[in-house]
Amino acid sequence: MSVLVMKFGGTSVATLDRIRRAAKRVGREVANGHRVIVIVSAMSGKTNELVGYVNETSPLYDAREYDAVVSSGENVTAGLMALTLQEMDIPARSWQGWQVPVRTTSAHGAARIEEIPDDNIRRKFDEGMKVAVVAGFQGVSPEGRITTLGRGGSDTTAVAFAAAFDAVRCDIYTDVDGVYTTDPRISEKARKLDRIAFEEMLELASLGAKVLQTRSVELAMRYKVKLRVLSSFGEQDDAAGTLVCDEEDIMESKPVSGVAFSRDEAQMTLISVADRPGIAAAIFGPLSDAGVNVDMIVQNISEEGRTDMTFSLPTDQVARAEKALLDARAAGGLDFRDLVSNMDVAKVSVVGIGMRSQSGVASRMFRVLSDEGINIKVITTSEIKISVLIDRKYMELAVQALHDAFELEKAS
Repeated sequence: MSVLVMKFGGTSVATLDRIRRAAKRVGREVANGHRVIVIVSAMSGKTNELVGYVNETSPLYDAREYDAVVSSGENVTAGLMALTLQEMDIPARSWQGWQVPVRTTSAHGAARIEEIPDDNIRRKFDEGMKVAVVAGFQGVSPEGRITTLGRGGSDTTAVAFAAAFDAVRCDIYTDVDGVYTTDPRISEKARKLDRIAFEEMLELASLGAKVLQTRSVELAMRYKVKLRVLSSFGEQDDAAGTLVCDEEDIMESKPVSGVAFSRDEAQMTLISVADRPGIAAAIFGPLSDAGVNVDMIVQNISEEGRTDMTFSLPTDQVARAEKALLDARAAGGLDFRDLVSNMDVAKVSVVGIGMRSQSGVASRMFRVLSDEGINIKVITTSEIKISVLIDRKYMELAVQALHDAFELEKAS
């Protein structure tokens, strides 16, 4: 009998009424003959509440106890969902991460799934259980401690279960009805995509689109898990939502599939750095050690024997980056004249697998931004992506102009 994985996000299980609505969707899939594994998030707002309790109790908290507290929200939802299904006469049982077990690394707060043995749940299916309701976001370390996977980790849990159980599909239910060409709140012309390639979704997720967690898309691409994003609140049919799939499953690709953006970007420039072999390692080594995620990098020759190094990073990591670089200079491992940070920037990107076979995307993008009077500070590219750093005040204008220029409101 086939296994189907269904994941419900926080807004989809925010109240008992919404849990009942989600349970009815599960019941329909059981009636269709599937064995169902339901992955649930904590009820909307609960994880933030629990994190607040931890920070108020112990600002310099023990990460192991942090995980013990913040993982409890998913346990509550799993139990309530199982009880609701039982009230519908559907044999269901809740499972916490350690009971499956979802085996992870010991990196508390950011653990990675290493293995999901399927024998416990399959045995219960064979004994008559129809639905396994699993608490998302959590697992168990080799030391036997509860771990969490990082914010949005329930998406990763769902895809990992789909891979472990060779599921026919993994359905991600959320508060949007699919993946759009851009955020509909920015452009009223944004269009829902019927299909999107794994690589495109991975780029969009990493560039700021918050529909799916990046690691969940990586897993789905690696294990060829059919992934569908759809709304908990709309009508459900076979054509609902957006299917995230292999590039080969998409007949024809426009050069650009979507426009992504990120407001939470900062620009940092080291002015007049000694231009010598190993200077990049001297800069980015300390940043890596400090846990700073550097993205776009540009190097410019400023004067003889000196260079300027500019890069982008998340706004909440600026203070950490500044300290790491100033400490490196004080220790004598890095020579630069000044350090300048700009918090008023945003990243805007165009993404599409069609860029591989169609030229002219970069020139059109740059021309559109020029026509709107938008200056580009930093550029970075990949095979299917072009990203630019611009002044944050022009972000929405840039997104709308690019969406129009590439005619993303049209299906083909």
